[in-house]
Order: sequence, then structure tokens, then C-alpha cells
Amino acid sequence: MEPKKNPKADLEKLRGTFTLAGLVLSLFIVYAMVNWKFYDVQAAQLGELVVEDEEEDIIPITQQNTPPPPPPPPPAAPEIIEIVEDDIEVEDIEIDTEVEVDEVVEVFEEEEEVEEDEVFTIVEQMPEIPGGIQKYLAQNVKFPPAAKANGISGRVFVNFTVGKDGKIRDVKILRGVHDLLDKEAIRVVKAMPKWKPGKQRGKAVSVSYNLPISFQLR
Repeated sequence: MEPKKNPKADLEKLRGTFTLAGLVLSLFIVYAMVNWKFYDVQAAQLGELVVEDEEEDIIPITQQNTPPPPPPPPPAAPEIIEIVEDDIEVEDIEIDTEVEVDEVVEVFEEEEEVEEDEVFTIVEQMPEIPGGIQKYLAQNVKFPPAAKANGISGRVFVNFTVGKDGKIRDVKILRGVHDLLDKEAIRVVKAMPKWKPGKQRGKAVSVSYNLPISFQLR
């Protein structure tokens, strides 16, 4: 059978070409629309500020007619002082200025200023007992029999002051062991002979002295 149409006039052969062309054209239109820039408002116009001219209220200047200040009041009239003569006679009053005063002289005896005896702890030359402290203790300390019988022993620390005259005073227990040993330690210290006083800058001074006394059982 012969075809009814001319083969050259058949458009089915160009169908793919037209489809591809239409697709490319569509993509081009979409791309153009996406990248299209709109310049409706110019950048120069964004910073402009429109200020409407407002009419300023004009305040009329008026002058007030102030009255002049009143005149000052007239000065007050001076007071009139009347002088009245006093006819009253005043008798002269005699004042005796001579007064007999018994002179009393009190004699106050000047109290002698008592200088406070400063007590030093450490001086340039410490006080010394003749013969030495250890020798004195060895010859004079007596172990109390009652303490020995009860087995009481230890070391008693005694504090005393060697005066500037070398005499012992202010004897006290710093750390005791027992009443029996403490009393013996005080007795021995108070019985000490006169010491050679301590000196500070070549001058005799009072010195506080700490002495340990040991009571050991043998």
C-alpha cells in the first residue's frame, strides 16, 4: 500500500530535536529569571532624609510697662535724750585695803625620786656567784628524806633576780616537781651568798636568772 503522505513532510523524525530544543530554551528562561536583578530603589536614595519644613511659631516680643519703684521712706527722727540732773548725794565709802595676813610658810620636803630598777634578761656581763653555781649546789642541796622514801625526783626550775647590789630577791618556781623538792630549791637559792652583779655598758644592773636544780635518786 502506498503511503498517503510525503515522507519529507513527516515531522515524527524531528520530534526528538524539537523536544531537546524546547528543554534548552526552558532552562535558559529559568536561568535568566533567577539571575535577573531588580533595581527599583537606587542606593543613593536610601540615605536621603526628607524633612518637612515646619513653620516656627513666632512669639511676639512685648514690652511690659513696669511702674517705677516707690521712693524710699524718710529717715526716722533721732531720739531725743533728756539729761536729768541727779541731786542725790552719794556718801564716800572708805575701803580699808590694809589686811593683816599671818604669813604661814610650809616647808615641803622634796621627795627623792625613786628610780625604777630595770631588770635585764641578757647583759654584756652576766652575774656570777663566788666559786661557781655548780659547786654551790653540790655543797648545799639536800635531798628531802620524805621525797627519797617515796621515790620522788626530777628537775626544779627556779627564777630569781640578782640585784645591782648582788643580793638575791624575787625567788619563785617556774616549773616544779613536788612540794618537797620545790621548797628545798627555794631554800637553797635564798641561802646563796652575795653575787657579783651583772653589768651593762660598764654599769651594774639587775638581772633575771633561771636556775635548774636536779634531784636524782641513786
